[in-house]
Amino acid sequence: MGLLDSLHALIAGYPFLTLIIGFITLGWSADRFVNASAAAAKNLGVSKIVIGLTAIAVGTSAPEIMVGIQSSLSDLGEIAIGNAIGSNIANMGLVLGITALVRPLPFTDTTLKHEMPWLIGATLLTLVCLFNLYLGVVDGLVLLGGLGAILYLLGRKNRATPADLDAELAELPDMTTQKSLAWFIVGLTVLLASAHVLVHAAEVVAVTFGVSELVVGLTIVAVGTSLPELSVTVAAARQGHPELAIGNVVGSNILNILAVLAIPALLDPQPIGVHVLWRDYGMMFALTALLVLLAFGIGSRKVITRFEGVVLLAAWIGYTFILYHQG
Repeated sequence: MGLLDSLHALIAGYPFLTLIIGFITLGWSADRFVNASAAAAKNLGVSKIVIGLTAIAVGTSAPEIMVGIQSSLSDLGEIAIGNAIGSNIANMGLVLGITALVRPLPFTDTTLKHEMPWLIGATLLTLVCLFNLYLGVVDGLVLLGGLGAILYLLGRKNRATPADLDAELAELPDMTTQKSLAWFIVGLTVLLASAHVLVHAAEVVAVTFGVSELVVGLTIVAVGTSLPELSVTVAAARQGHPELAIGNVVGSNILNILAVLAIPALLDPQPIGVHVLWRDYGMMFALTALLVLLAFGIGSRKVITRFEGVVLLAAWIGYTFILYHQG
């Protein structure tokens, strides 16, 4: 029995244990991979704008992207679709809901001026792609085109406010080129292995409990890949920086829609059920609309209060209950 066969036997025997291990190593390796990539690029003279757009902006969604690639290549595209949409639902309902209970979350001027309009545009673009109940190559290219447009706008914004970009780059660890390349290889290797373990463990869980791979992607996998956002936002709120929470979640959601959802569209094109459009995308759209109302509504305080956090969390819990009730 080869190494891969032994790994699959372990996954089949202990799916929940391997899921937990997969989530832990996925988060750990993604962090190392992103930091090493940015450090290596900085040492090799890559411009700050490029580093900011790739290693920092796109790199924060590395777990979702890697899970999307692995599941799509394994003919498990429903897990990838569920992960992309479910992560956004979890980010708004679970992550913002719990974090708002710790401390009310204000919308920053940058989030209101730039990130919220981009999220609205990305959410509506997703509706256009899903409306014909087929997620295909053209849709993937459209989503990537939207991502390219936002990265261009983000690049212009960073050129206009270089101090913000310098602050982000200053948080990266200093590494020699040799050390950064070594960590890049280690991080990428563990990231690939973790995604493989996670996807196949999720498939076993779906078969064992008789639920669809889509539901597992929408719930277990989505929550697992959203745990880094939860830990970061709660930590920021507890340390007196609640203003960072909404921006982190909105940025992550934009990338989940435009980058992560594009992966199954390009690698594993497939028809989608009408429930994906009305139930799952509908829930994502409703929570996004609620965020827009809290941000721009007449008389809005531009803050997610503790009560509103309870509403967000209750919406996520109710949605998850409906998913498992329907199977």
